[in-house]
Amino acid sequence: MLNLVVGFDTKSAAALSKCMIMGASASSVWYNLQVSHPYKEAPVIDYKLALLFQPMLMLGITIGVELSVIFPYWLITVLIIILFIGTSSRSFYKGILMWREETRILMETREREEQSKSACAASDVVIDPSYQEPLLSQPQPKEKSALETMLFNLRWKNILVLLAVWSCFLVLQVVKNNSQSCSTVYWVINILQVPVAVGVFLWKAIQLCRESRARRMNGNWESVCEASVEWSPAQLIFCAFCGLVGGTVGGLLGSGGGFVLGPLLLELGCIPQVASATATFVMMFSSSLSVVEFYFLNRFPIPFALYLICISILAGFWGQFLVRKLVVVLKRASLIVFILSSVIFASALTMGIVGTEKSISMINNHEYMGFLDFCK
Repeated sequence: MLNLVVGFDTKSAAALSKCMIMGASASSVWYNLQVSHPYKEAPVIDYKLALLFQPMLMLGITIGVELSVIFPYWLITVLIIILFIGTSSRSFYKGILMWREETRILMETREREEQSKSACAASDVVIDPSYQEPLLSQPQPKEKSALETMLFNLRWKNILVLLAVWSCFLVLQVVKNNSQSCSTVYWVINILQVPVAVGVFLWKAIQLCRESRARRMNGNWESVCEASVEWSPAQLIFCAFCGLVGGTVGGLLGSGGGFVLGPLLLELGCIPQVASATATFVMMFSSSLSVVEFYFLNRFPIPFALYLICISILAGFWGQFLVRKLVVVLKRASLIVFILSSVIFASALTMGIVGTEKSISMINNHEYMGFLDFCK
């Protein structure tokens, strides 16, 4: 939309969209911290999955930002169409399956209620409706306030680790951008990001594998995190690859790694509320890193960026509020999945049309459409 309506070029629009993603994800995280898990006593943000995906996402973002310098316009358009249509189709299919399961559960619940009412009507026992005391008093759980829920949802140890990883990447980016492009120091700093990301990923992956194996040996089949999978080396390698791809796409297109991470978390078995909250939490860190990188590359005007960040913060908060209310009223968490797939598909359609028109115009004007020189 920044390209189509406002008239920014593709690379500036990608940078500004990262600013908007950062603002929207920050406000969404603030809202989600005040929301309880819908089914159990646990944070709605899965910090274990966040720690698993964040390092590879940030490494991918660095790769994507650098590829955005050399990739031609038409190639970015093709990548948008292929990736976004694929992820939106898969998410939409996942939403249909969830909708059917929710419909089945709602029908069973209604049947049980009708049977209960019929049994009560057929009974000769009449209970005075004014009598409120139960025969056996059961302690009711105390409802938490917004502040208590936020304090419960905050896991400072995990947050500090995430901040440490973010700070490492930020320092490396600052040093890299203050060095001469394509110099020895420049490439050394670039390469140093790989062991940082891989090291943190392996640390968390080994923890998940060991904890999962220990639970299985004790006969406990409960998942170690929100993802309902048995963590194995193959699963972890797949997650690392998806995180790297999601970050690369986010850095290259300014689309946000959440367009890949959200559907991936759904595929791993996370419920929509947790998938959405965890994806936006990770996006807050990854998008802020992209904003810093784009700032050093002078990709966006500061006044426009600040204005769009403020608008995105308000939109993100009210969007989360309205969607959560709809889920509670309609009792269908699959709405989150349908909204996600619709946004991804709309982005693919819009950018595909704009990109195709721009590419045709470049061909007619005999403009250069090859790869650019990274070191210039």
